[in-house]
Amino acid sequence: MPIRCEIVSQDRLVFQGDVDIVILPGAAGEMGILPHHSPILTTLKFGVIKVRINGVEQVFTVAGGVAEIQPQIVTVLADAAENVEEIDTARAEYARKRAQEALAKGIPQDTDSYLAVEAALRRSNLRLEAAQRYRKRNISFREVEK
Repeated sequence: MPIRCEIVSQDRLVFQGDVDIVILPGAAGEMGILPHHSPILTTLKFGVIKVRINGVEQVFTVAGGVAEIQPQIVTVLADAAENVEEIDTARAEYARKRAQEALAKGIPQDTDSYLAVEAALRRSNLRLEAAQRYRKRNISFREVEK
């Protein structure tokens, strides 16, 4: 029996479907969610969300947010999220370069500007690392177990 999963960013519905398992980057660590899970509300850290459908994994980056887990549905409200297959690596590399240059200029660490630049750097690094690690890797887990 599957569990419903919905991943929503601030501007769009990123994923919606019935899955076998959802793996979330919870604030206290990675969480695996199966159908009939106990209700939980958790914050999410920067990381990847993995969903498995019939042994095939889909991967999404998430830059913070919250997840509500109910026995029949997992709802992720992300600050930013996208499918790893949709990541524009050139844009992410450019964002990383801009953030590194801004930090090199010496923005005071106690300002909102510093926090925004630091978050942009973390997000661009996450996107690049996830694209490198997971893109084009929708491998059946049955194949991996052999």
